[in-house]
Amino acid sequence: MKGEMSVPEILMVLVSALLHAGWSVAIKGTRSPLAFNLVQTAGMALVALALLPFIELGDLSARAWQLIAATGVAHGLYLWFLSASLERADLTLAYPIIRSTPAFLPFVAVPLLGESLTPVGVSGIAVVVSGIWLVHGEGGLRALARMPGVGFAWLTLATTVAYSLTDKAGVAALDAGSWHGALPPALAWFALLSLAGPLVFFPIGLRNVDRHELRRSFRENGARALGAIVIGLVGYGLILEAYRTAPASYVVAIRQTSVLFAVAIAILFLHERPGARRMAGAAATVAGVALIAWGG
Repeated sequence: MKGEMSVPEILMVLVSALLHAGWSVAIKGTRSPLAFNLVQTAGMALVALALLPFIELGDLSARAWQLIAATGVAHGLYLWFLSASLERADLTLAYPIIRSTPAFLPFVAVPLLGESLTPVGVSGIAVVVSGIWLVHGEGGLRALARMPGVGFAWLTLATTVAYSLTDKAGVAALDAGSWHGALPPALAWFALLSLAGPLVFFPIGLRNVDRHELRRSFRENGARALGAIVIGLVGYGLILEAYRTAPASYVVAIRQTSVLFAVAIAILFLHERPGARRMAGAAATVAGVALIAWGG
C-alpha cells in the first residue's frame, strides 16, 4: 500500500473537513443534539434505503458483511456519544478531543492495515495534532477532565478511530471483489453503514430522548436536518473515496483541519475572538497538512 497522497485526494479530504465543521455546528446549534441526530439519522437511513436497489448485495464477501456489522456498531455508538457530549459540553471543548483521531489511528492502522508512514508524514501528523490542542487545549488536562461532557468526547474519539479502520477496510474489501453494482463502491458502502449504524443508535437514543422534544425537533429543524443529510452524504462520501487509494492515517490527519474551519466559522458567524494561542494552533494545523502533502 502506498504511503503518500495525491493533490486530488488532499482536496477531497479538505472539502470533507469543511463540511464536517458545518455539520457539527448545525448539531450543536439545536435545542437537543440527541433529538436532532435521531431525526437526521432517520432521514439518512431513508436515503440509504432508496439506494439499496442499486447495490448488488450478492457481490459482498463474508469479510465485507463482517465489516458492515463492525462499522454499524462503531457509527451507532459514535452518534450516541457525540450527542451526549454536545448535550453537555461546548463545541469548542468537545470538538478538538473528538477530532484528535490522528494521534491514535497510526498505532492501529500501521499493524492492521499494513500502511507505511514516511518520517515527513509522521512529522506532519504530529504537527496537526499539536495544532489541534493549541487551538482548543487551554486549561490543562486536570481541569479538562472535570468539565461536563469530556468523558463522552473521549468515547466519541474512540469510536471515530474504530470506524476509520472499519470503513477503510470495508471500501478496500468492496474494491477487491468483483463489483457490479450501479453505485461506486464508496457510495455503496456509505449507504450500507447508514443502514447499519441506526440499528445501534436508535434503540439507545430513543430510550434517552423526550418524545415531545423529538417531535419538536422534527417540526423545527426539518430544513436543518435535510442540510445535515446532504452535508453528511457529500462529506463522508468524499472521505470514503479518499480511503480507496490513500493511507487512512493521512486521510484522518488532514480531515482534522475541520478544527481550523470551525475556528473560522466562530470568527465569521459567532463573532468569537480567539487569542494568539488559538491562532498559532490554527497555523500549526495548516503547516501539518502541508507537511503531509509534501512528504507523506
